[in-house]
Amino acid sequence: MPIHPGTLLCLGVLLMTAGGVIILCVGLPYQSVLGLLLGLFLGLGGMGLLVSGLCMAMKNLQVAVPGHFLLHPRTGTRFSPQQALAIQRRLDRIRREMSTDSVSTAPEPEPSLPSTPPPWTMEPPPSYDTVMKSQEQSERL
Repeated sequence: MPIHPGTLLCLGVLLMTAGGVIILCVGLPYQSVLGLLLGLFLGLGGMGLLVSGLCMAMKNLQVAVPGHFLLHPRTGTRFSPQQALAIQRRLDRIRREMSTDSVSTAPEPEPSLPSTPPPWTMEPPPSYDTVMKSQEQSERL
C-alpha cells in the first residue's frame, strides 16, 4: 500500500523536530555522543522523508497553468515521426524567412541637412547702442 505524500511530509517534519530537540537538550549540554548521534540520525532521517514526500507531492501535482507546458500533462499532442519532422521543417523555413526579412530590410537613411542654411526671414535685433539709448530715455521720463 503506497504511503500518501502528506504522511511523509508530516513524519519528516516530526522526525526533524525530534532530532533537533534531542541534539539541543541531550547532546550539547551534557556532551553526550549518544545523544548527538541519535539526534543527528533522526534529523537526517526526517530530512530524507521530507524530501521524498515533497518529490512525491510534486510528481502527483497536476496544476493547469495556462501557457506553461512543464506544469500540466500533455494531452493530445503526440505526433507521428513524419508529422513531427514536417512541423520542424516548416518551423525552420519560417524562421529562415523571418531572419532574411529582418536582414534584407535596411532602415531608410535620414535626409541629410542642406549645405547652406535657409534664408533669414526675421529682422536683425537692435544694436547695443540703440538699446542703451532707449533705456536712458525711459529712465529720464
